[in-house]
Amino acid sequence: FSFLFGRSLLTTMSMRQLVKTRLVDGIFIITINNADRNNCVGHPTAKALVEACKRFETDDTAKVAILQGEGANFCCGYDLKEVSEGAFANHDSQSLPENFRPMGPSAMALRKPLIAAVEGYAVAGGLELSLLADVRVASSSARFGVFCRRVGVPLLDGGTVRLPKVIGVGRALDLILTGREVSAEEALSIGLANRVVEKGKALEGAITMAKLIASHPNACMLVDRTSVYNSLSSPTMKDALDFEYSEGVSVLAESIQGAGKFMTRERVNAKL
Repeated sequence: FSFLFGRSLLTTMSMRQLVKTRLVDGIFIITINNADRNNCVGHPTAKALVEACKRFETDDTAKVAILQGEGANFCCGYDLKEVSEGAFANHDSQSLPENFRPMGPSAMALRKPLIAAVEGYAVAGGLELSLLADVRVASSSARFGVFCRRVGVPLLDGGTVRLPKVIGVGRALDLILTGREVSAEEALSIGLANRVVEKGKALEGAITMAKLIASHPNACMLVDRTSVYNSLSSPTMKDALDFEYSEGVSVLAESIQGAGKFMTRERVNAKL
């Protein structure tokens, strides 16, 4: 009986859709669907996350994406069971596309906005996945931390690169060196979380933000977003300012159209 049960469980896990996606009104929702393992990411899930992000990038009807975890937790990092069994070390260089990482898409430079909707734990590689997002909407249950410090696993998915840029070097080193837990309230106070909502409402809060982002003219928003990220690695202030100007000028047609609509509304309001 135990043999048959184990085989059945294995079959169920292999058939499960480890990453679910859905598109609703221009919002592309990506869900890590491994709640019974706290949404830990193993090699199959990492590959599925890469494919989900690629679909978001190539779908012109998808304006904003949201990344969340099924159930009580966002993601508790890489699957240590896989690491302990040596499977992680056995993945060959061709098993993930070039320039991707153990958690999957964490080295991607997405060209459109991504929001992380964080319930429960976003720790170790899960914290790194949340940092792939432009902003993080956290529920009051959210807990962040470099928990991999406690078991001797390094940050391989952008944690040492993105975390200092989000919260500053001193605060990042505090979290990276200690591996301590960070509450939703502290995350908000240090800029790791952008919004804190009621427990169970992270996705709802992320959708509200996504709708606001998607409601604005798209081209201008995208070039402004790109310019922000470019400025973080520009060698000089002049280089950053020149990039901002050249990118901005390229979408002035949208600005002219928007200005025309604004003036039309103003005339109507003046008559009222």
